[in-house]
This record gives sequence, structure tokens and C-alpha cells, in this order.
Amino acid sequence: MAGAAEIDSATAWGGKTSPFKVSYGKMMMWFFLISDGLTFGGLLAALGFAKFANPESAATWPMGEEVFTHIPFTHAPAPLIYVAFMTFILIVSSVTMVLAVEAGHRMDKKGVIKWLAFTVVGGLVFLLSQVWEWSTFIAGPDGDLSTWYDNATLQHNPYGPTLYANFFFFITGFHGFHVFTGVLFNILVLRQVIRGVYHKRGHYEMVEKVGLYWHFVDLVWVFVFTFYYLV
Repeated sequence: MAGAAEIDSATAWGGKTSPFKVSYGKMMMWFFLISDGLTFGGLLAALGFAKFANPESAATWPMGEEVFTHIPFTHAPAPLIYVAFMTFILIVSSVTMVLAVEAGHRMDKKGVIKWLAFTVVGGLVFLLSQVWEWSTFIAGPDGDLSTWYDNATLQHNPYGPTLYANFFFFITGFHGFHVFTGVLFNILVLRQVIRGVYHKRGHYEMVEKVGLYWHFVDLVWVFVFTFYYLV
């Protein structure tokens, strides 16, 4: 590598300079994202095993377009339309995060504030949509939250196998927790940006680090959407 040739071996491994020309913070973020990616990979692999290992389970496993057919404030049947909207919102928030990082590279404080604020709004819209989706799923096919016996829980699932509800609550809930954490981090970083902390430091690396986490959250949702809702 051309970059590695600029640093001699003693300097590169002497504990003072990263051999990959990456800051300690960003390197640790990558390590965390790799380990977290393996966790989500294990969950999705378990979902596939639970669905296809048993022919009887595969035959009774409900299709996503048969379960997620609702849109807020309307009873019109629209299979997966709102889930697709949630996915679109999260992808757009990833784009605004890219723009925030790019503005940081140009030391454009106002640009970072604007695009990071849009990212926070996108994350909040996704979280509120997921709360609505959970309540709709729990309400069951009849949409009545008062009839708890017939509603979807960890012990009972009117849509099909109980494992279907188990995986829904665990995988989407685990991802939702990541989104919530990402929104919280983004708000804290946005506060520091507004105060001018990173501008005084002469760089916006913290925005880039939370951006890596946010892109990971978006990428994971694409896999969750594909393997849980579509396959």
C-alpha cells in the first residue's frame, strides 16, 4: 500500500501512529460495527433456520404482504407500503448523514447543523413508525388492542407459528434500540456542533464516527426488511 510505505516499521508499530492512518476512535467504531454485524447476522440466520428447517413451519409461516397491510389513519389494504416508506425514510437519513460528514470536511458548521438535524428527524420518524407498526402487529388481524387473548404476543400469534412473532419482536426491537441509540448520539453530537466544540478543534471527526454507526443501522435494516418482510 502506498500509504504504508510512508511510515517505517518502527514508527508504525511503536504505539504512536496507526499503521492504517485511521484514528483510534474510528478504528474502535469499526471493530464494534463488525461485532454487531455478526450479532445481526446470527439473528437473521436463526430466522432462516426456524422458517425453513421444518417443512411444516415453512408451510404455515405467514407472508409479509399478508400481515403488514396497514397504513396509519386508513384501513385501505396496502401490503408492505408503509414498511417500504419506513425503509425509504431511513435510507434518506443516511444520505443526509453523508451530507453532514461532507460539510464537516469543508468546516461548514451551518451545513453540518442542517444535515445532521435532518438525520435526527428521519430517525425519529422511523422510531415513531416502528411504535405504530408494533401496536398494529400486537392488535392482530382484527386490529382490536382490547382483545389481548387473540393478539400477537411472545406466547400466542394469530398470524401463524409463535416463532414468527418472537423473531419480529426481537429482531425489529433490537434494531429499533440501535436506531434509538443512534438518534440519541446524533442529538448529543448536534448539540456539540451548535456550541462550536468541533469547529474549535479544527475537525468534525465525531460527526464521521456517529455517521459510521448510522450507516450501519441503515444497512442492517435493509437486510431485516429483505429477509423478514420479503423472503
